Amino acid sequence: MSKLIFPLLYLLSVTAAAQPDKPRPNLIFIMVDDLGYGDLGSYGQDVIPTPFLDQMAREGMRFTQAYAGAPVCAPSRSVLMTGQHSGHTLIRGNFSAVEVPELPNPRRIPLRPEDTTVAEVLQQAGYVTGMFGKWGLGEAATTGEPNRQGFDEWVGFLNQRRAHSHYPEFLWENQDTLKLSGNADKQRQQHTHPLFTEYALDFINRHHDTTFFLYLPYCLPHSEIAATPPYADLYKDKDWTDKQKHFAGMISMIDSDVGRLLNLLKAHGIAENTLVFFCSDNGAANRYDGLFDSSGPLRGRKRDMYEGGIRTPMIAWMPGSVPAGAVSDYPWYFPDVLPTLAAVAGTEAPKNIDGMNIAPALFGEDLPLTDRFMYWEFHEKGFDQAVRWKNWKAVRQGLNGQLELYNLAEDPAETKDVSRKNKKVVKTIESYLAEARSLSIYWPAGQGAARD
Repeated sequence: MSKLIFPLLYLLSVTAAAQPDKPRPNLIFIMVDDLGYGDLGSYGQDVIPTPFLDQMAREGMRFTQAYAGAPVCAPSRSVLMTGQHSGHTLIRGNFSAVEVPELPNPRRIPLRPEDTTVAEVLQQAGYVTGMFGKWGLGEAATTGEPNRQGFDEWVGFLNQRRAHSHYPEFLWENQDTLKLSGNADKQRQQHTHPLFTEYALDFINRHHDTTFFLYLPYCLPHSEIAATPPYADLYKDKDWTDKQKHFAGMISMIDSDVGRLLNLLKAHGIAENTLVFFCSDNGAANRYDGLFDSSGPLRGRKRDMYEGGIRTPMIAWMPGSVPAGAVSDYPWYFPDVLPTLAAVAGTEAPKNIDGMNIAPALFGEDLPLTDRFMYWEFHEKGFDQAVRWKNWKAVRQGLNGQLELYNLAEDPAETKDVSRKNKKVVKTIESYLAEARSLSIYWPAGQGAARD
């Protein structure tokens, strides 16, 4: 297909709402938990095979400079859902620094009714919305429940700490508990990952003839490191630790199930009308240096403001529209997901967001590097900040820490602080930081929050 057709397809998609005879694309966003930038074959992994995700990259577009919303779980998901960066979105940490006694969990702050999620935007545009996996943005009986934040149906974990186990005694199914009898009395017979996949496949089977948004926030390869026996056994002959074998098995579980999902779309004949994303919520929890090298060439890991903590593998797939085998170094991040999906769905995004529509990049157009600032903050260590501006990356550790500056075009591994040689750039970024965030009673600057 000629590259000239891609902009046409994009224009058709964004005007679909006004042209009922033009089918709007289905939207699927797969986000795994603590997968490192270097954990996939298409991003340099050469120890753990990921054939289906590598095929997805060959059939779609691989982004090399895409970023999560935060270096840990809950704020990254809040950024993804609301389109607001971690200095504006309500939930800026796994735990708040300030307790709210009237909540079911005094430091688990839920999304509010006035917070608009990507699911609500798409639901209001006529999409059937479903989620299967880990939520982390509101406990039961709070305003943050998924069914109150735009999801027609969902199954999974509300509380991310409960999601540390893949063998819980119950999950949530909408606003009711779903007992897992195979895990009663501390048995370990029902791993949640295959369950989430079955719900996702069923959702597609039931809604393939309508227009749907599927959010699939898998819990792998996050704690606990436990693959199902068939997948752990794939690596039984390796001279590795049990933890390493199970970690590799979890990557294989993800890979296999993404393959099943994409094959189901093809079987229903809707692959060409379904835009699918695959990414991670933050950097690798464990680098596994010398074996898997989960952060790849990047510095840091989960909970770091360096690239290894916030840069994520990102694959976009839509046969016939997203150019096959393309690689893009266009920088974008989770706040951009909401306005991008809204544009593809032919609807409006909220005004009070920090993201921008990057849909043209998905469909083969060259987007110029903008002057915008991309922003992150992190509270578990006290108060850390990071900024990307053009090819400059700044990191500040601590409320009054010195600003570190890196030129990502020349030094993507952030090995050389060039702040002393680029004082004008430092001054520009410091001026931005002075206004980058809104005040938060739950996450005040300089007051550390508990680690989850």
